[in-house]
Amino acid sequence: MKKVINTEKNPIKLWLDDIEDGALGQAKNLANLPFAFKHIAIMPDSHLGYGMPIGGVMATKGVVIPNAVGVDIGCGMCAVKTSLTEIDIDVLKKIMGEIRKAVPVGFNKHEEKQDCKLMPFYSAERFCEERPIVYQELNNAMKSLGTLGGGNHFIEIQKGDDGHIWIMIHSGSRNLGLQVANHYNKLAKELNSKWHSNVDPKWDLAFLPIDSEEGQAYLREMQYCVDYALANRKLMMDRVTTAISEYIPIGSDTLINIAHNYAKMENHFNQNVMVHRKGATLANINTTGIIPGSQGTKSYIVRGLGNPDSFKSCSHGSGRVMGRKQAQKTLDINNEIKILDDLGVIHGIRSKNDLDEAPSAYKDISKVMENQKDLVDILVELTPLAVIKG
Repeated sequence: MKKVINTEKNPIKLWLDDIEDGALGQAKNLANLPFAFKHIAIMPDSHLGYGMPIGGVMATKGVVIPNAVGVDIGCGMCAVKTSLTEIDIDVLKKIMGEIRKAVPVGFNKHEEKQDCKLMPFYSAERFCEERPIVYQELNNAMKSLGTLGGGNHFIEIQKGDDGHIWIMIHSGSRNLGLQVANHYNKLAKELNSKWHSNVDPKWDLAFLPIDSEEGQAYLREMQYCVDYALANRKLMMDRVTTAISEYIPIGSDTLINIAHNYAKMENHFNQNVMVHRKGATLANINTTGIIPGSQGTKSYIVRGLGNPDSFKSCSHGSGRVMGRKQAQKTLDINNEIKILDDLGVIHGIRSKNDLDEAPSAYKDISKVMENQKDLVDILVELTPLAVIKG
């Protein structure tokens, strides 16, 4: 931990010393919520978000806050270690072409519904009543299953310092999570206004009581989106390994999966509390996690240390140092391409529109990892070979 701020109703514990003013202001809003528990934890990759800073961890008593989970519910990482120890660059280029054919990116999705057996279970009685938003989006969700999405989502082929080739995927619940998040955040705002809540609406942290029908409905739909996001990553991983096997025989270890946008009831400091992780991952004792860098920089397979001060959490990546539009306006495309070319990475920067995901738009991952040495141990260091960005 780098420092503690004690000026608000609850302390703010920070694992960075360079937090931007906007993100700090959001952290202070969290610390002053009447139902915030113990303290607020801010991870070393933190930056400005909507309502709650990305890289924020907050525990609450009695309520859940949809906007403290965010719109990409269940977004997270998965990774597998393959049996490969080397991969030829020319073969890798062909493989990346096959992956692009198999996995739609950006706003694209499959023309046909994917096998319903690959979806989280949804045929239970009263499903449409208990998960109405998910239910109305199921047809679209089955076409979006196995798709990457846009923004900072990626598929990456990496070389580990354990001598093996790894595959890593970052993606979430696609439009399904967005629809659920927007519905329940709007509902929470309406109810908070009706109740004359003392939470400032400008903070964009409207809440739902956990024991209310609305709170329970959100938790059910949120969990389905978390499960769907995992199913989405699993299908993409299957199709990536299939693309590789067209050129090279390949075996792989058990999938490592970790989500970083969700809320869950956990026990901390001998209290059952609703832990919100928005751009942060579980780092319980011996939890195997994934912390990616930016495009072209190293990523890490880690083991959690179960630090209670972070609510047993760690960063979900390197974190941004500039917004997407700022990066597109200010970064030099030739310089960013040169950085990646010099590293020998097959990358996705082709125009100024791609600069929002350039290396210089992100924090130094080595500093982020140094700042959270009390949260995780590094198991494997991964160097990128090729990346597909959303």
